[in-house]
Amino acid sequence: MLHVLLVRYTARPDAVTPHVPGHVAYLERHHADGTFLLSGQTVPDDLGGVILATGPRERVERVAAEDPFAVAGVAAYEIVTVDPGRLHESLRELLTRNDR
Repeated sequence: MLHVLLVRYTARPDAVTPHVPGHVAYLERHHADGTFLLSGQTVPDDLGGVILATGPRERVERVAAEDPFAVAGVAAYEIVTVDPGRLHESLRELLTRNDR
């Protein structure tokens, strides 16, 4: 499965800033393990960010709950699960490999 994670700030920027290093480490860890395929800030960046994740929804929910932003209560996640009908072959390979 493919999941779009919408990360929305729930606190002022000065409350978010101290948690940025932990959040970046969290992103790097889950990009390295193959759970996250893409991550980035919204434009404008004051809205939050978007993550494209793969794997079982239950695992993605657990991973989202571990984000230092979520733990600190400065951001909230909305997870939209997508059952891709048409996709590029390279993305199909990633989804097949990580959908466990």
